[in-house]
Amino acid sequence: MRVYYDRDADVSLICTRRVAVIGYGSQGAAQAANLRDSGVTEMVIGLRPGSPSAERARADGFEVVTPEEAAQWADVVMVMTPDEGHGTLYRDVLAPRLRQGAALGFAHGLAVHYGLIEPRADLDVFLIGPKGPGTAVRQEYLKGGGVMALVAVAQNASGQALELALAYAAANGMGRAGIIETTFREETETDLFGEQAVLCGGAMELVKAGFETLVEAGYAPEMAYLECVHELKLVVDLLYAGGLPHASSTISNTAEYGAYVSGPRVITDAARQGMKDVLADIQNGTFVRNFLLETQSGSVGMKAARRRDRAQLMEQVGSRLRRMIPGLDAAQADPQAEPSAGSVSPGAGD
Repeated sequence: MRVYYDRDADVSLICTRRVAVIGYGSQGAAQAANLRDSGVTEMVIGLRPGSPSAERARADGFEVVTPEEAAQWADVVMVMTPDEGHGTLYRDVLAPRLRQGAALGFAHGLAVHYGLIEPRADLDVFLIGPKGPGTAVRQEYLKGGGVMALVAVAQNASGQALELALAYAAANGMGRAGIIETTFREETETDLFGEQAVLCGGAMELVKAGFETLVEAGYAPEMAYLECVHELKLVVDLLYAGGLPHASSTISNTAEYGAYVSGPRVITDAARQGMKDVLADIQNGTFVRNFLLETQSGSVGMKAARRRDRAQLMEQVGSRLRRMIPGLDAAQADPQAEPSAGSVSPGAGD
């Protein structure tokens, strides 16, 4: 595995280009601000007419133009809008207008990997995927650090696509933490699997099942919430800081022994097979086809799932408990939260 740092990047490669950031969610806003602070002087934000983000982008000191104008003007176009719209955005807006030999960048590889777009042969096409939300990308940069990122190149028309991508990442502080080289396929499929099987789908279903098991057994919902939801962050922080050995050595002997004997009773061979099935659907394109059909239907299923989640006893109890803990409730939510573009893992939005 190749890891790049600031010493491997020439930031002047991006500072001498005209850069357009399409979309101004938390990733777009953070990266645009970092690029400006790193010396990118010619930059615009591309937003559709009537975008609610336009006023905020202008207030932040950026020139706002339409995506069509941005594509005609820029040498480097960084797409920071939700994945499901990339096909239409590229086909109808960008492809007819991108300058010959321009570079097209993404924060997540879904649209390219699954063929939602077929980039023109004259374009450099690269991926810079920060492993953190936009708020962290900006905050770590301001502190003199950065978040780790992934880099991949799908097309190298100029012969300098990787160098340009590294310059873009370094201008965002990512070279201070490390930029890991990968491929569009690997970034996309591992990202989708992690979200579905572990980080979002798996973890959320696990805490719901744990909460419901305790409540159905007659325990107070508040106790069930504290044990199955609230304390999850504490263990995740231990895993993040030092992996399994650190977490195991930090928790109590009782908790450690319980994890060894009971974890496999919950994550059984059936659960592992379920993970393999999830991965297969990602690899063969079934998940993306279903996702696109869902969005084309107006996201009816997702909206219904959101309503069910809000109505659950666990959420009613959690809302009360979070209000009792200073600074924990909705005040901690990112005010610029956005639809997914890739990652819990960084999203992107307009």
